[in-house]
Amino acid sequence: MAAENSKQFWKRSAKLPGSIQPVYGAQHPPLDPRLTKNFIKERSKVNTVPLKNKKASSFHEFARNTSDAWDIGDDEEEDFSSPSFQTLNSKVALATAAQVLENHSKLRVKPERSQSTTSDVPANYKVIKSSSDAQLSRNSNELRKCSWPGVPREVRPITWRLLSGYLPANTERRKLTLQRKREEYFGFIEQYYDSRNEEHHQDTYRQIHIDIPRTNPLIPLFQQPLVQEIFERILFIWAIRHPASGYVQGINDLVTPFFVVFLSEYVEEDVENFDVTNLSQDMLRSIEADSFWCMSKLLDGIQDNYTFAQPGIQKKVKALEELVSRIDEQVHNHFRRYEVEYLQFAFRWMNNLLMRELPLRCTIRLWDTYQSEPEGFSHFHLYVCAAFLIKWRKEILDEEDFQGLLMLLQNLPTIHWGNEEIGLLLAEAYRLKYMFADAPNHYRR
Repeated sequence: MAAENSKQFWKRSAKLPGSIQPVYGAQHPPLDPRLTKNFIKERSKVNTVPLKNKKASSFHEFARNTSDAWDIGDDEEEDFSSPSFQTLNSKVALATAAQVLENHSKLRVKPERSQSTTSDVPANYKVIKSSSDAQLSRNSNELRKCSWPGVPREVRPITWRLLSGYLPANTERRKLTLQRKREEYFGFIEQYYDSRNEEHHQDTYRQIHIDIPRTNPLIPLFQQPLVQEIFERILFIWAIRHPASGYVQGINDLVTPFFVVFLSEYVEEDVENFDVTNLSQDMLRSIEADSFWCMSKLLDGIQDNYTFAQPGIQKKVKALEELVSRIDEQVHNHFRRYEVEYLQFAFRWMNNLLMRELPLRCTIRLWDTYQSEPEGFSHFHLYVCAAFLIKWRKEILDEEDFQGLLMLLQNLPTIHWGNEEIGLLLAEAYRLKYMFADAPNHYRR
């Protein structure tokens, strides 16, 4: 009876775990009751086929040049219950995974955080830093391959600008492009920022102003007034230039990785504790403008996550449910037994790209790969979420009530994670992508 009452409390509470409670310092976006209701109503049952766990993990196909847009037709084309999804021959999967990992392990480096020199950087990244890298345009796919396993700290800023499409590959155009785009951003500030006090923009600005202090409150960098002013400008300008979505809680988190990476270009010590008042005005303006444009590039590919009723998130959560039902039938049925809906925990995973579940250092490492993988922030993120969920299968199966499951899923113990854990997670995500998305014809019942 106590367990039943506990379940009823959680179901009736407007503040579901994860909707308000801070994890790594950010406020969770509230769930739209209409969205939750519709999701539960439309939830369809799928026939599940258990798959044996495989130790193989791999990644390939960096040559595809596609945009970061979420393909609206993906769910219709990838019918997980279709007979076309057949069992992959384990020997083929293991051999393929081993070969690809062996090839790409050669590209890994372990850079020092300080006193790094160009000689410490792999040849691919030396090309980025040199002034004679016209061949980079032809080698953009090689750059993605090299960046997939993680980018050295000292070249991460320029690599992210290139991978996001903000910085042109042609060396001769870079200086002028950066100058023009930075001036364009501050032109937006001059033109639009004063309108934050106008009545029709007050709600947007007020919400941004409320959310920013809640962004990573445990990291001193983000509690500095000057940094918070920069974030306010970035978010407000983005919101009024994208009226289809406007500002939505969670977008504030997406600025932080870019800001930290571009700040690291000027700071050798621990960025999270650095006092930005020690930087010149020109440096701060460059960091602000570059953070705005790269965040904008990211959001261009997932904007349907933030339009009215957030249909992109609803679609992706449904896809996650179907995928998990194929990967691990036991976990999926465990959720059904205790009436746990995927939207109750995975909304945040999609809305904030797992930033509330991982330390910031892990998010930055994760984004090295997301920017290297075609449709990384949209399509590949689905497989990362699936791998992340199954990582905790033992803990999930040990919980035998509704409240315990939600508390676990909203407070997963990742605070001590680092590059090794993220590397394993990404390798498993790629294995799932390879099996379910890239090679559907290899399956048989």
